[in-house]
Amino acid sequence: MTIQHIAALGTYLPPWGTATARAVNRDEDVVTLAVAAGLSALTGVDLAEVRKVVLVSRDLPLLEGGNSAPLLAGLGLPGNVLVREAIGSGPATLSELGDASAGTLVIGADLAPAGAAAAFVGAGGASVRTVDRVNRSMPIVTRDGRGSTTEYADPRLLRVRGINASIDRLDLSQPIIAAAGLSAKDAASFCQGTPPAPPTTGASAPLFALASLLESNRHGRLVAVEQGAAVLSELLSGTAPVIRDERPAAPLPKGTPAPGASISIALPSYDRNFDAKTRLEAAKCRTCGALIYPHRFRCPQCGSEGPCDTVALPREAVIYSMSTIRGQVPGLVSPYSLVIAELGDSGVRLLVGTTGVAAGSMKIGDTGRLVFRLVAARSGILDYGYGFLPSPNLALTTEVSA
Repeated sequence: MTIQHIAALGTYLPPWGTATARAVNRDEDVVTLAVAAGLSALTGVDLAEVRKVVLVSRDLPLLEGGNSAPLLAGLGLPGNVLVREAIGSGPATLSELGDASAGTLVIGADLAPAGAAAAFVGAGGASVRTVDRVNRSMPIVTRDGRGSTTEYADPRLLRVRGINASIDRLDLSQPIIAAAGLSAKDAASFCQGTPPAPPTTGASAPLFALASLLESNRHGRLVAVEQGAAVLSELLSGTAPVIRDERPAAPLPKGTPAPGASISIALPSYDRNFDAKTRLEAAKCRTCGALIYPHRFRCPQCGSEGPCDTVALPREAVIYSMSTIRGQVPGLVSPYSLVIAELGDSGVRLLVGTTGVAAGSMKIGDTGRLVFRLVAARSGILDYGYGFLPSPNLALTTEVSA
């Protein structure tokens, strides 16, 4: 089968949960996880080289209405880049990677345990190929389009008639050194040596395993399984950078949801502000050079109504002002903190919520960066934007409500 080349690989784990199982807070979903992992993988990559994005998950936020636009916006990619959303787990991710052409960003994202990983396929790097596939029907767990889940609770049946039977049908002419979608005990039972222990078990798990193999300079065969499906790939040779965005885990902060209906959303307003909120781009006046965010018809600096250029704003930020809200707002969980963040040396200041830390745990002057987050879900519409994530070296205290 065709040999692909992983030019770079990125991983992301949300900062909540435990060392063995991460969890998402209310401002994260599969799209925000995918953006974080994708940005890591695209570190140092010319975005003009990205021609396609494939997102694999069993937890896509919207099955109707689309996840492509916020995904591309968060990644900083043009809206005409091809996006393919695939419902699947580890075997689907390995298949997509094996079939990807140069210029494709393959992302796997999961919610339980939570995490995401992305591989950018380029002209060079670590070579990988799909060796074998097997698709069998062993529906131990099912979930239909309405979200109804059924489980045939027999782990031994899954292991013997599902996983083991599928692996036995693969090309086992060479030893397997890594496995995704299995417990550490099951993986060790048929892997040679000590296999990597991915922090997830779903769509992102094989990419996490590949990241560990690349970091340890190990080459060999990797299998991804899910119930009766299995895909066998081989990391042949070469190296690729692995960029990890993985902070130490902390318990989810407590909060009090406000009673009552959440604030409704107006779609015309949502549409007008979508690019400004999700792309973090400002207009630059051609007359005086002032940065205008969000874009306005008339430059507030010189009054020009002429054309403007579009420039990306810095993600690095410092807290200029902040406030912690403890009162209850419909649709929100209190307490929560809002900051006015000054973006790099641009002179632009932005009002955003904080993320990744407990409310009230920061102070004016703290540094950090703006990260793509789910700001709210209103009227069934997912509203994305940015949150302020403090630098990891800050000694942050914890303030929570009961």
